[in-house]
Amino acid sequence: MNYRSHSDGESDGRFDLERCGGESASTVVREGATLAVGLDVAVPPDVAAEALRDTRSWPDWGPALDAVESDDRHVARGTRGRVRVGGAWLPFRVTACNGRRWEWRVAGVPATGHRVDSYAGESDRSRVVIEVPVVAAWYVPVCRRALDRFAALVESRSRERSDGSTDTDA
Repeated sequence: MNYRSHSDGESDGRFDLERCGGESASTVVREGATLAVGLDVAVPPDVAAEALRDTRSWPDWGPALDAVESDDRHVARGTRGRVRVGGAWLPFRVTACNGRRWEWRVAGVPATGHRVDSYAGESDRSRVVIEVPVVAAWYVPVCRRALDRFAALVESRSRERSDGSTDTDA
């Protein structure tokens, strides 16, 4: 199945944080050989984790992704497919997944890790983290933009559901 961004590739400024209303509220912390780019979102951890694993929504929040093709809607270990980046289709494979964390290889190269952390005593808030290898530190601004877009997407969907409306894309 093929999933495209709802913006249909019109985002010529997709790496511009100004479109998020200024600087990102995300943080970057070094964790060994990776940089953990994280952002708090106002949704429960399970909701955030499901959305993070949903291949249909990747182009909506992933600024580097123009489209995704995968037979699996939600990634699991071994999920395969391809992503379109800058007009080129690249194969991907999910190499690890435990529900709230997954890693992948794109074109055979280890790429980002993705995880959702929970807060003790705060069931309606979670922290979404994209793990970037230190050697790819240049990619951190893209991840910050992705997290801003992800937060807006999942928080909007959560509000719609709590207001009683339905999400036809879910």
